[in-house]
Amino acid sequence: MGFKCGIVGLPNVGKSTLFNALTQTAAAQAANYPFCTIEPNVGDVAVPDARLERLAGIAKSAEIIPTRITFVDIAGLVRGASKGEGLGNQFLANIREVDAVVNVLRCFEDDDITHVEGRIDPVGDADTVETELMLADLDSLERRIVPIEKKAKGGDKESKEQFLLMSKALALLREGKPARKAELTPEEREPYRQLGLMTQKPELYVANVDEGSAAAGNKFSKLVEEKAKREGAGCVTISARIEEEVAQLAAEERNEFLGSLGLEEPGLNRLIRAGYQLLGLITFFTAGPKETRAWTVTKGARAPQAAGVIHTDFEKGFIRAETIAYDDYIALGGEAGARDAGKMRLEGKEYVVADGDVMHFRFTS
Repeated sequence: MGFKCGIVGLPNVGKSTLFNALTQTAAAQAANYPFCTIEPNVGDVAVPDARLERLAGIAKSAEIIPTRITFVDIAGLVRGASKGEGLGNQFLANIREVDAVVNVLRCFEDDDITHVEGRIDPVGDADTVETELMLADLDSLERRIVPIEKKAKGGDKESKEQFLLMSKALALLREGKPARKAELTPEEREPYRQLGLMTQKPELYVANVDEGSAAAGNKFSKLVEEKAKREGAGCVTISARIEEEVAQLAAEERNEFLGSLGLEEPGLNRLIRAGYQLLGLITFFTAGPKETRAWTVTKGARAPQAAGVIHTDFEKGFIRAETIAYDDYIALGGEAGARDAGKMRLEGKEYVVADGDVMHFRFTS
């Protein structure tokens, strides 16, 4: 199960520096964490989770395997991308393939790095990116809705439903609002997602600040935080230059360097976790002598779906899930202690997996 966050932004905002730091961090973790570079602009990184080490210590696991998320470095966008300016068509094609958008915004001043529009205005930059995506979505929908409307008028039920969803999106886009603002019933969410609209995807802002502002942010990043709060979007403030330096340091030097800057952990850890949360994902664990492993499911997933993440046969033949809450597993010293204390539960097909559940699945082959 792959989940992709596309890193977007105008030229010279630090987007590629950030992506390079991500991939260098992942490569440095390769001894313990699986990592692969699928293409030059795609990196698969481990999601930092301190719970793994604690579980593995109790289970005396030989190996630790974290869950992962993929970041895609998408070609820099310029004003007019929706009309094919710059690498517009490539940019738009790549962003359609990701599950969420990470919008990197320049929140630093540097006379040696030219801003493509000649000013430092992260909120304006965010609006430029959003506008280009909305224009592209609008153009796509206006072309696609015509044959759908004809079929709908002809009585085709599926086309009627699709026409209604397209109309909802078009109404928003024509008002200058992203498609993600649509009010949908639970039944409409998946077919609406399948419309493939870029502005329907969840969005995270990354305020890329100068080195001196990495801990507390600055006047530019505060504006981004306010915008994110108004929109209900995610926001992370980091310094891409610091992250690039941190990624190249030995583990023992890293904490000392971060501490000198007033930072508790690399900003990339927060970015990776934020990307994971942005996609509406949670983690469950399996733990034993061979390995402790983190697995990814979407919020609201039921026990058989979680079993299917491990192996499709587990979902097909699902019987029960032996389930221990993370806190109980830690407090009671593992599986045996939880069982003795009555904290191991046998959950059925309707059980909704909770973040941190430690699970063992029973199934028929």
